[in-house]
Amino acid sequence: MYSDKYFEKLESILREIKATQSRAIRECAEKMVETTLSKHMIYAVGCGHAGLLAKELFYRSGGLVTVNPIFAPGLELDVVPVTLTSDIERIEGYGKTVISRKNLTQGDFLLIHSVSGRNAVSIDMALEAKKRGVFVVCLTNVKYSESVSSRHSCGKRLFEVCSLVLDNCGDIGDAAVSFEGFAQKSGPTSTAAGAAILNAVVAEAVGIFLEKGVVPPVFMSANLDGGDEHNRKILDEYKNLITYM
Repeated sequence: MYSDKYFEKLESILREIKATQSRAIRECAEKMVETTLSKHMIYAVGCGHAGLLAKELFYRSGGLVTVNPIFAPGLELDVVPVTLTSDIERIEGYGKTVISRKNLTQGDFLLIHSVSGRNAVSIDMALEAKKRGVFVVCLTNVKYSESVSSRHSCGKRLFEVCSLVLDNCGDIGDAAVSFEGFAQKSGPTSTAAGAAILNAVVAEAVGIFLEKGVVPPVFMSANLDGGDEHNRKILDEYKNLITYM
């Protein structure tokens, strides 16, 4: 079955991530904890489907209360026609504007998700954030990114301009399942693998908070008894580090 091929490929990728990305995951988690304890802001952003992982990180059971998504006009999948997102993420200068309007400052943390890492908006965001003293992490596919040229005038891809790189270890082009007599692969892995990486980062961060004797700022499911009360308390405690309320 073709579905079996997909699961086998995804399992292989997850094993590779575990074997190669553990140190980067730990460093990312440590930086997120440091950012929170120093009362600075954590942000996450991505364009198109990459933006799904910014949504994955915020306002969810088991997630950190302090992760703030950045949603920018033209970069979300609610654009009609949706093909505009592919055009807009190539516009140089827009990413700088997005970061400037969000007023990221020194000591903040920014995670940028871009699978190819070649488009101007994501690279602009990284460059502008670093200029402001922000610690910038990218989640990308290094092998894929190395196989394509940059669409930014600096000539660099996202993984080349960030302080820390998380590699989703996927195939070039993202899709992973081949078919006899059909050139295009199917079965993209970046969302599943990326979500696994980022939720591993969060789990690592929770452990680090506990190691430091700090109660982790983590959401409880609102569908569990006591969930609403827990979440109201934690949201109020960290309200100065939250932009989405």
